[in-house]
Amino acid sequence: MPLNPNFILSVDPQQPPEPLAGAVVAIGNFDGVHRGHRAVIARAQALARRLGRPCAVLTFEPHPADYFGGAGTIFRLTSRDAKAHRMAELGLDGMFVLTFDSGLAGLDAESFLREILLRRLGAGAVVVGYDFHFGARRSGTPAFLRETGPKLGIAVEIVEKVLADEEGSLDAVSSTATREALQCGDVRAAAALLGHYWSLTGPVVHGAKLGRQLGFPTANLAVDPSCHLRHAIYAVEVALDGGAPLGRRLKGVASFGRRPTVDNGPPLLEVYIFDFSEDLYGRDIEVYFVAFLRPEAKFDSLDALVEQIRRDEAQARKILGAKNPAV
Repeated sequence: MPLNPNFILSVDPQQPPEPLAGAVVAIGNFDGVHRGHRAVIARAQALARRLGRPCAVLTFEPHPADYFGGAGTIFRLTSRDAKAHRMAELGLDGMFVLTFDSGLAGLDAESFLREILLRRLGAGAVVVGYDFHFGARRSGTPAFLRETGPKLGIAVEIVEKVLADEEGSLDAVSSTATREALQCGDVRAAAALLGHYWSLTGPVVHGAKLGRQLGFPTANLAVDPSCHLRHAIYAVEVALDGGAPLGRRLKGVASFGRRPTVDNGPPLLEVYIFDFSEDLYGRDIEVYFVAFLRPEAKFDSLDALVEQIRRDEAQARKILGAKNPAV
């Protein structure tokens, strides 16, 4: 689905942007925007079409788990901007982001409805999952929302547990299960849970340029310390300049880890893009993890490392269907 070119990212609004006034708002953390999340989003979109209103999501930064437990408590599946990109891909009109701080955490349930949903977001309707709780000490329940929302002029829909979608059972689908799969390096299982390849997004930074010296120039991304993806080698696809389908989708092989053969430094994502020679420094790229190739390993010499990289490239090309220019 093409991106909505009019998508609005509204951070800490004091009043709703005009195009989102009266919107149907789906509420949640939506970390990963997995298949279960999309059931809630789809219900909100259906309601918005019936009511003739815009449709948006409301989410929070930092993740509440990081607010209560400290930065890095939770392995974030999607950054704020990556989440917005996913929402735009789904055809939503916008995403509201509220700073989760002591003021927001301390609001009682009714004040959350009046102050946040009505005054600041101007919501005409809200859609939440069956297990959604809100307000101080999670005092706001779906039942409270269903009873109180209409009294305040807010239509309410509660999405009951969805057992399956067109891709199969949703019983095991959760952000927690996705994190566990990624921590094991099982990016195929993560993709099945999410309904799309998991990805990391960021600007390309300068590295030691050792890959270039070895004949495999890489685009390097500094990764958030909260990322607990298994240190390993992966077959990947790469989107440039806003991401596919607006940008180009390239193929490659990526190393995520500490480079034990070289320096055992801080975790770094290094991506070798096949048959590509453009300068990417400072440009944003999105790296989609398609398949696990092997664990990170320490080699006795750089020559041994180069030989393994060649094998990694051949295996990744086969998995991704990328033509090998040497054949």
